[in-house]
Order: sequence, then C-alpha cells, then structure tokens
Amino acid sequence: SNLTTAKLSAITNIGDDNMAKKQFKSESKKLLDLMINSIYTNKDIFLRELISNASDAIDKLVYRSLTDKNIKVNKKDLEIRIDYNKDDRTITITDNGCGMTKEELENNLGTIAKSGSLSFKEELDSKKGKDIDIIGQFGVGFYSAFMVSKKLEVVSKSNDDSAHVWKSSGADGYSIDDCDYDSIGTKVILYLKDDTDEVNYSKYLDEYELKELIKKYSDYIRYPIKMEVTHHEEKDGKHIDKKEIETINTMIPLWKKNKKDVSEEEYNNFYTDKFNDYEKPLEVITSSVEGLTTYKALMFIPSHAPYDYYSKDYVKGLSLYASGVLIMDKCEDLLPDYFSFVKGIVDSEDLPLNISREILQKSNNLKVIAKSIESKIRKELENMLKNDRDKYVEFFKAFGSQLKYGVYNNFGADKEKLRDLVMFYSKKEEKLITLKEYVSNMKEGQESIYYASGENINKIDNLPQVEQVNEKGYDILYLTDYVDEFCLTVLQEYDKKKFINVCNDSLNLDSDKEKEQENKINEENSNLLNKMCEILSSVKEVKFTNKLKNNPVCLSSKGDVSIEMEKVFKAMPTDLGIKADMVLEINNNHPVSKKLKELYNSDKSTFEKYTKILYSQARIIAGLEVENPTEISNLICDVIAK
Repeated sequence: SNLTTAKLSAITNIGDDNMAKKQFKSESKKLLDLMINSIYTNKDIFLRELISNASDAIDKLVYRSLTDKNIKVNKKDLEIRIDYNKDDRTITITDNGCGMTKEELENNLGTIAKSGSLSFKEELDSKKGKDIDIIGQFGVGFYSAFMVSKKLEVVSKSNDDSAHVWKSSGADGYSIDDCDYDSIGTKVILYLKDDTDEVNYSKYLDEYELKELIKKYSDYIRYPIKMEVTHHEEKDGKHIDKKEIETINTMIPLWKKNKKDVSEEEYNNFYTDKFNDYEKPLEVITSSVEGLTTYKALMFIPSHAPYDYYSKDYVKGLSLYASGVLIMDKCEDLLPDYFSFVKGIVDSEDLPLNISREILQKSNNLKVIAKSIESKIRKELENMLKNDRDKYVEFFKAFGSQLKYGVYNNFGADKEKLRDLVMFYSKKEEKLITLKEYVSNMKEGQESIYYASGENINKIDNLPQVEQVNEKGYDILYLTDYVDEFCLTVLQEYDKKKFINVCNDSLNLDSDKEKEQENKINEENSNLLNKMCEILSSVKEVKFTNKLKNNPVCLSSKGDVSIEMEKVFKAMPTDLGIKADMVLEINNNHPVSKKLKELYNSDKSTFEKYTKILYSQARIIAGLEVENPTEISNLICDVIAK
C-alpha cells in the first residue's frame, strides 16, 4: 500500500500509448461531462467521495468475512491512507477493503451511474430484509475526481481475482489491464490538472488543505484515515521537520455516544472547535429518534450572540451528515428562524439526497426531522426557564429578540409556540418576567396588561402617561426592544387579558364621574381645541385630560400604530411613510390649561405661540424631534421676553 506512483507505473508496465481503450457504456461523453461540470458545484468534495467509497469497500470486506471463512480480517488493521506527491502532482487514496475483480472494475467504473455499493446493499436487503449502512448509492461519486484530475488510475485486487489497473483520462474511454499488486484492496491515484487563472489545483497538494478537507467532510468515517504529517521542532537552535503517520479523523461521532458517557469538557471542546467560539456553550441539547425517520442530533445554545448574528450576512442552519459524512455545512431547513441561534449537527440515514449528495431533495423526512428538532429545542428552553431561571435570563438577553421576532413573523403563525418563552421588563418587579408571571401577579380587578415603549427604562419612567397607571398600583411592562411592541400587537392578548399601551389615547382609568367631567370640559372648549388642532396640522386631535398628574402635556396615539412604531418604521432603510395618528393631551388640572383658555379669548397670536411650544414640548417628552426647532426657539424667546 506504500508503493509510490513511480513504482506502480514500473510494476504495471503499461504506458498510456498502448492502452487498449474501451468506451464507457451509456452515452459516455455527454454523461461524464454532465457528471464533471454540472452535478457537482464544489470541487472540494472529490476527496469526500473517494474516502466514502474506500469506507464502503472496507464495510463490504468486514461483512463478507462473517460469512466466508476464507476471508480473514483483523479489524485493527483496517484503514484508509491518503498520500500526496507535489513533484508528480498526484494524490493517492488507498484502502485495504474488499477490492474489485476485473469484472467489477468493468461494471462499477466502466458503467457510469452503476453503484457497486448499492448493488451490494440491495443484495443484502433481499436476503435478510435488513438495512445496511452503506454510503455510496448513485455510482457517480468516483467521477467527481475528474473535476480536479486530468487522469485517474485505479489499482485493485480482491480475494477472488488477481490485481488489475483501470486507467482513464476522461470521456475518451478507459483501459483495464493486469498488474502486480500484492495487497487486497484498492488504490486510487489522481493526476491533478494544471493550475489555471481561475482554479488553483495545487492547493490539494498542501498538507494543511488535505487535513482540513478530511476533518470537514470525513471526520466521522468509522475507519482511521491516515496521512503523513509534518511537525516543526526546534532542537539545539535548529529548525527540524519531523514526519509522522497520524490518524486525521475522529471516527466516532460524539453524538452517537450516550450522553452519560460524554463529559461536559468533551462537549465544550467539541463546540468551541467545531463552531469557532471562544466561550463554552450555555446549553447542550442531544436528541436520538428512531422510527419512520431516524436521526441523531447534537445541538448547542451559545452563551452569546455571534458578532454578525443580527446582520444579513448571518446564515442559520445545522450541519447535516448522512451516515457520518458531511452533506451540508448549514442546512437552513432544519431550523425555524426564531431558533436560528442554535448550532449543531444532525446525522440521518433516511434523507433522500440528490445525486451529488451536495443538497437535499425535497422530502417529507426532512420536514419531520425539522419539526422534531423544533419541538426538542422549545422543550429544552421551557425546562431551562422552569429549572434554571438565571441561565434562561442570560440566554434571553442574548437571543430574546429572535424569539419575539418569531412571534411577530409570518403574521403570528408561531405565536402560540413562543408566547410563554418571551420576557419583558417589569416596572414593579424591576426584572425580566414572562407574560404568565405578569398575569399571575395582577392586582385584583385589573382587566388588562399594561405596557409602555421607549428607548430605555429611564425614558419610559419619565413618560407622563406612566404616572396614572403607577398610581393605580398596576404593573407596567417596559418595552425597550424595537420588536417588542410588534410582538404584543400580534399576540393581542394573553390569558384573555388584552394588551393596552399606556400611551394610547384610549387608556382611561378614571371613574365614571371623572370621565363624565372630562367629557364636559372638552365639549365646553371644543372651539379652542379645534383651533389648536388647526394650528398643529400634524396632530389628529387635541383634548384636555385628567390622566396627567404633574406634567402639563403628553402625546398619545390613536389606533394600532403607536409613536414608538412610527420611530421603527422611520428608521428602516426604506421608509414606508407609516405614521401614528397623534393626539395632544393637555393636563386640565395644570396652570397651563387655564392660561390657554385665557389667551384663546384675549390674545389669539400668543395663543398660537403657546400651542406650538406645548406641542414641541410634548414631542420632546415622547422622544420625537422638534419639527421646526428654529421657529420654536424664537417663540420661546418671545414669550420669555414679555
């Protein structure tokens, strides 16, 4: 198995010029061109395909040894070897599996899209009715090597035949000839293409690149993948390169072990290495499902959001493996958007892949797995909230916005799944609480869930509308995240308790007598209020109110679009022009109310100035910019000067 390419050529004694060319079966040129240029989109996977073939060959040998006494196998010796030669520009993949007879070389390599592994699997299925874990099923993976190779040689020997070499330079054909090769197994030699301006094929002759490809795509092949690696050492002040044969792959996936047999440190190390994080995960989630669709999953909830998590560049998804072979680095279909923070892997033998094994075909199995994973993650979060609140709060501070977005997204289609997981800051508790906790602590006689929105807790505390609700002893949820109010708007209610924005003009906690008195005052001053509304063209209504205690004015809104929502819409890259219907409310018990009434009857010019100043004051309190700051500044100066 350690013969160099040069020695192999001498042994076979077959030159390219005297190859007895055979034509590929099944419209070879067009089909092979399709294999090389269309089916595969990522050249890197050629090594994955050849290693998978080698693994299948060893599997077949092991199985046959169970029924054939003439086949002796020492499982400790089974391995796959990767060698490269920069001078010859060759990569060699060697296995000590079952090997192929001349007829099998003809059938498996001379007929495109005929899979020897699949035939073997079907044969066993028919005999025993048992599913065998064989990777190769399409018979085209081998030809992916032509993406990077100008010529391929396959030397193979089985227990049932002497050694033969299969050679091909592509669609022109192939040859099969006798050769000398002592080991049972197969050796595939790739002669790499010359570099071009577009593709650097020489990178596949780099030790680090080969190791990375093995680790990425074939780390969990069950047999050791060995390769000569270089270690740099310093001895007596001199730089020394020491070469050793090492096993590159892990072989046994962590997710196939029982959770009780895996230490926390092992999980943490796997996570930090696999997902390039500098901190250990907040939570580890394992899942093993058997049934109509069988899969194993190992997932992690990070302790913090990645730097690009809330950017358009972030790509969600779990790594998808089929029988331990990486198929997709990030399978987006396995996670809903609201759980996009979860990292991990899913390994299944039941997924119908496309012919290149690069992408999945649309299937019900994938949907079943995705639904199961979603349910598992949600249950783990519910358990964390119930049993380890501090950890859940830590999680929520990092990823809570994504859960709220999940409530709001798709017109609230998933709100029932997520409503008990979202949290908001409680004015009374001074911490994050769930909606369930808010309702359970509601004051007797309270019929609604009250909330207020703002940039931060301090600014919400200073909103004039908060005073009345606090005075009644009702708790208020403080919404400081841009998605919060949209989330509650979609939910509409919780436990039959409607959400009420304290900054909506419909809020009125007065007694019937107080309400009657307020209506009377507004009717008596309707002309004054209409005049103010006329002066302030951007407000929908002006009215006197009893809800304000110490503040002279406030801005409220009518309808579903609040003032905070307007801010969010305005901050979007494409301003949709959605605005709140604003209501200027004036404290009827404040001296400014009496002053306005006097000026309306005696000095219309000063009345107009007061109107504009009060409105600008209300905008500032609400966190809105003043519409015409220069004008307002001059008006204030005029009033002061009098």
